[in-house]
Amino acid sequence: MFEVVAFDADDTLWFSEDSFRKYETQFVETLTPYVPVGVDIKAALVATERKNIDAYGYGVKSFGLSSMEAAITLSNGEIPAFELQKILHGVREHLTEPVRVFEGVAEVLAQVSSQFRTILITKGDLAHQTRKVETSGLSHHFEHVEIVLEKDPATYAHVLKSLDINPERFCMVGNSMKSDILPVLAIGGFGVYVPYEILWELDHAEHPTANTDRYVELETLSLVPEWLAQQRK
Repeated sequence: MFEVVAFDADDTLWFSEDSFRKYETQFVETLTPYVPVGVDIKAALVATERKNIDAYGYGVKSFGLSSMEAAITLSNGEIPAFELQKILHGVREHLTEPVRVFEGVAEVLAQVSSQFRTILITKGDLAHQTRKVETSGLSHHFEHVEIVLEKDPATYAHVLKSLDINPERFCMVGNSMKSDILPVLAIGGFGVYVPYEILWELDHAEHPTANTDRYVELETLSLVPEWLAQQRK
């Protein structure tokens, strides 16, 4: 049924959103003394991120820039420089933290790549995502790695065309309905949704109401090889 299987990276192969939540919490704690009681600091940060996506894209650097902007705005410009330095230190710490691969991922990728043409499609900052791929110990499982600015139907169509992949023979595995499943269904591909317990607020999306015969939800990534094998029968 499939010739090519693609995997998402963040929160599909390794932990990502956990760290963002850690630094969001630190941000709220840092800002609290400088913001009026009753202001939802985290909601304001998320709103700033939403506003800045078109300009900054995704990833830790984008989060850091939005954090600095939100800190200055919410404090009416009164937040001290040493507090801004604390936020910047957190961004650098976040960017350089080790990749933490989910248990069993290497075995899953070994099984899938032995049977299918296997690629990685992830979005975000090029430098940071490249570093994570190269230090994860997983890159040898992928025939090709594509780091994109956005995951939408046009981007997937462009990537598949450049790699001479028929969308109808393409399967995307990921934890984001918005980024990994819906846009792939829109171009005629197949989506395997493996949800992670934490999802960024801006990545929420409703489950598909069309093309549902080209979509499946699996509880864990470990079930993917067996499911793929069943599609060949």
